[in-house]
Amino acid sequence: MTRRRQVLAEMKLPLPSRTRIFTISNQKGGVGKTTTVVNLAAALARSGSRVLVIDLDPQGNASTALGVEHREGTPSVYDVIVNDVEMIDVMQKSPEFTGLYCIPATIDLAGAEIELVSMVAREQRLGRALASFLDEVDESFDYVLIDCPPSLGLLTINAFVAATEVLIPIQCEYYALEGLSQLLKNIKLIEKHLNPKLAVSTILLTMYDSRTNLAHQVAQDVREHFPKEVLDTIIPRSVRISEAPSYGQSVISYDPHSSGSLSYLEAAAEISRRGAPR
Repeated sequence: MTRRRQVLAEMKLPLPSRTRIFTISNQKGGVGKTTTVVNLAAALARSGSRVLVIDLDPQGNASTALGVEHREGTPSVYDVIVNDVEMIDVMQKSPEFTGLYCIPATIDLAGAEIELVSMVAREQRLGRALASFLDEVDESFDYVLIDCPPSLGLLTINAFVAATEVLIPIQCEYYALEGLSQLLKNIKLIEKHLNPKLAVSTILLTMYDSRTNLAHQVAQDVREHFPKEVLDTIIPRSVRISEAPSYGQSVISYDPHSSGSLSYLEAAAEISRRGAPR
């Protein structure tokens, strides 16, 4: 642990030449999507990057963990998608780290799927709003991370159309690969018909329990299927990671010396060093 801390302390992460936009998605619930969004965002911001988190999950868990206001009636991503409000007008600064910002989600977003059905260019509303925001903002962002709901509805499709990269968290448990083939097919369809720039660039193994043979087997299977995409860093099961959101914090600020914090810092470093896919 001490050695890992020293390596991270000495590491200078390269900044991307243009904004990298990630959608973090997996239609299976409980795999650590929101946890990954929040902690990668905090880790990247801690390393000096400017990071924007877009909370596209009506539960608003990413907004909670980043300590931003998201009570009903708060200007949110719902207003951006449905009412054409500018992103700059709903963006909030997270108290976590300098350079970390959030577009919050409120419960209003739960009805957005139905409202979007009748709208023109309904799949592209988030993408157009984000492109306009990134063109006009005074200081450019290095990373945009979009947290999706655990389904493949219009909100998730909007996230895929807005992004250039997909990061898939995979839980190191028995049903890990179930549904993944369908998710990859859907991503291929979106790449073909709506967003030719989209690519699955990163797969992150989460909730790893080194005491079980099953976790080792799942990790091995995933690496065999996706040798280029899987990060070397594995996120362990950690009480600290689970506790942090209840304090409105990421694990990076809640317990910076925990194994969970170090793992997310290492994952962020690996993503930075790998760079965007060509």
